[in-house]
Amino acid sequence: MNIAVLLPYKENFSKDYAGAVSIFVNDTNKLSKYKNKIKVYGFTDEKSKLDRYQNINLKKRIFQSTSSQYLKNFIKIVKKRNIDILEIHNRPHYIKLLREVNNCKKILYFHNDPLKMQGSISKSERETLLDNTDKIIFNSNWSKSRYLINLENYKNNEKLEVVHQSTSFKKINFRKKKKIISFIGKLNTSKGYDVFGNAIVKILNKYNDWSSIVIGDEPRQKFFFNHKNLHHLGFKNNSFILKKLETVSIAVVPSKWDEPFGRSSLEAASRGCALIKSNTGGLSETTNHSVILENITSENLFKKIEFLIKNNNFRKNLQKKAYNNFSLSNKNASKKLDKIRDNLFNQNFKINLKLNKNLKILHITNFNERFDGRLHYNTGKRINNGLIRHGHNVLNISDRDIISISKKISDPNGVKTLNKKILSSFENFNPDVILMGHADNIDLNTLDNIKNKNKSVKIAQWFLDPVTKHGPDYNSNKNRFLKFVNHTDANFITTDPNSLDFNVINTYYMPNPSDKSFETLKNYENDCENDVFFAMSHGVHRGVLKEGKRDDREKTLKTLINKNKDIKFDFYGLNNIQPIWGKNFITALSKSKMGLNLSRGKPVKYYSSDRIAQLMGNGLLTFIDEKTCFSDFFNKNEIVTYNNLDDLSDKIQKYKKDEKKRKLIAKNGKIKYLKYFNSDLVSKFIVNKTLDINIKEKFIWN
Repeated sequence: MNIAVLLPYKENFSKDYAGAVSIFVNDTNKLSKYKNKIKVYGFTDEKSKLDRYQNINLKKRIFQSTSSQYLKNFIKIVKKRNIDILEIHNRPHYIKLLREVNNCKKILYFHNDPLKMQGSISKSERETLLDNTDKIIFNSNWSKSRYLINLENYKNNEKLEVVHQSTSFKKINFRKKKKIISFIGKLNTSKGYDVFGNAIVKILNKYNDWSSIVIGDEPRQKFFFNHKNLHHLGFKNNSFILKKLETVSIAVVPSKWDEPFGRSSLEAASRGCALIKSNTGGLSETTNHSVILENITSENLFKKIEFLIKNNNFRKNLQKKAYNNFSLSNKNASKKLDKIRDNLFNQNFKINLKLNKNLKILHITNFNERFDGRLHYNTGKRINNGLIRHGHNVLNISDRDIISISKKISDPNGVKTLNKKILSSFENFNPDVILMGHADNIDLNTLDNIKNKNKSVKIAQWFLDPVTKHGPDYNSNKNRFLKFVNHTDANFITTDPNSLDFNVINTYYMPNPSDKSFETLKNYENDCENDVFFAMSHGVHRGVLKEGKRDDREKTLKTLINKNKDIKFDFYGLNNIQPIWGKNFITALSKSKMGLNLSRGKPVKYYSSDRIAQLMGNGLLTFIDEKTCFSDFFNKNEIVTYNNLDDLSDKIQKYKKDEKKRKLIAKNGKIKYLKYFNSDLVSKFIVNKTLDINIKEKFIWN
């Protein structure tokens, strides 16, 4: 998930002069699980900028407003970055001007009173904001209540959220508290500095063992309060303030105006200060443990401060209550923001799952329609059956059939037609998931276009061919598999991913699925005329043997025949015996007691072609090389493993003679394969991993 954060123009995202917005953004971003995917954009002249920030360069022009140029330059940057979520802070009027950025979710943050900000003053403006954003976040319930004035019908609107301003939280040593009274903020009448100044001079005159610190400035108003124990520290960065508050005993926040929230009050509570505050605006939400200054006058404030000075135990208890009950930490705020982002990003399928509705899945693979049923028993159809049984709405695109019938002068390979059809089907069907199986002819630009249209759609691929260094067509298969991995949310292969000589994240082993409607034979119940079955080909699409082509398994098969003259082998694709398909394959399979699962290349952990599902699923006792590690899934009473050709020969002879044991193993193998490696479970596994759903159900291969 890529997240762009747009600050107000001239918001100082800097270490030394950061305002409340910048502090909140920086502190929560550092703790976000998406911290490496978040980029903050703004404009500042300060050199000491905070992390993961990009300054928007501006050239002042006479006939163009600076804000307009600011947004225009931002749009140019963000269009190149493929943003999933755009977060706009404290500038509601930016929303209208950012309509060009339309392929992402938009979150608007309010840090001030919405009714006093350009773009959200009128009722119609606030309704328009609801229509053009995906989420609106307020820094207090008070700010939210202001937004909802004359909008009572939107009171429970799910787009409206409150995430309070936050600060860091750390262990405080209360023994280090000193007799210090603080005022932090703008030194003006709105913040009540005039009230504080008059009161603090009287306090310091009467209690000369106490001192006071003032942190802040105000160029527009000048107040002069002097006392030998009153220390004016000027503007200081947030780190300095938090450190200083650890020693402060009494913090005063006497705001006269309606504070949207109140960062000074928040930070004082987090550092265990006994807080005196007015109850204006959102100040009441910063802490439940404070002394309330209801009548904001210097006389009243003097009394409140004096009360805390005289009542030592009350003051210390108030400090500890504020500290021990503090919950508005950066960590909690960051988690809440991440949850909002998660819900927005995964909105489409999360809603479907929450409401227990079915997913819409676009399944693109070769369904072999042009072969008139010869290749009906394929993995794509098995997976499809499982998806449909789970109630999902599945739209199929048979990619190679489309290519085959679409070749023409303007599209000699049929690839343009295929990709056009995929995009058109996506527009019309609007799937939650796109599942690809060996769909090599899909253009990456097609997937980019799909993601730009709907960033919530999930994309996955399954891949059956071996992708190991000592397997057949290694480079070709590896490149085919890797083609899509930068666009997929999950990848599924029939080889143990840890056995690959390359790493791909979100790659999972999937077994070749059996299907209860395909694997219907029970050979262990019959007196079959043949002993061992094996079928291979020179390519399923070719259908017949290719003259001059050799398969590395031929030598093994011929040696096996020569070593076992008394065994009746039924082998296809060898010695000019043509491969068999469809009905003929099932008929031949039904006549054998045992099956050989032999794959091309060196055996590798968990790899097998879909042959194993047909052999075990139809009740043949099945032999497989022990180096495939299928004994991790099946015991010796369910499958027979061998370690070399002589061992295989001995075991073929053994189970030809021991009919009872042979039939028992074949029966157990079928039962277990159909129970645990069936298309229903494999399709569920694919969906769960693609959507990153944590289901308690266990899959024995996972």
